Amino acid sequence: MEFTYKYIFYFINGLIFGWPLLCSMVLGIILCGLIVGKRESWSRFDSIYWSFITATTVGYGDIRPLKRLSKSLAILIALQGMVFTGILVALAINAAQISFKEMHQGEDVDTAFEKLERPSLKSPE
Repeated sequence: MEFTYKYIFYFINGLIFGWPLLCSMVLGIILCGLIVGKRESWSRFDSIYWSFITATTVGYGDIRPLKRLSKSLAILIALQGMVFTGILVALAINAAQISFKEMHQGEDVDTAFEKLERPSLKSPE
């Protein structure tokens, strides 16, 4: 449980440190979505909804752009979304690495992995 607390602590600290970058990326996704929505005559809600569905690469297909500039902005939104997701994954991996190193200071990595508790598949007797 100590590892989990350390992990959450370092992950939240990473989010706080990266907040300006993450916010600017979210703002860019929203602005591009509003531009596409204006060109395609969508409501603001539908524009923002579509931009985040595109940024997360889910792409339901219920709303789609038809104009050339809108399609180009859709590519930009998808790329921004992949970078945004990559940053979140990098922060999570970094938090896990720091937490693991703190839990096993001075130990060889292989030795530390051997000491990890693994769930037993045996039934209790």
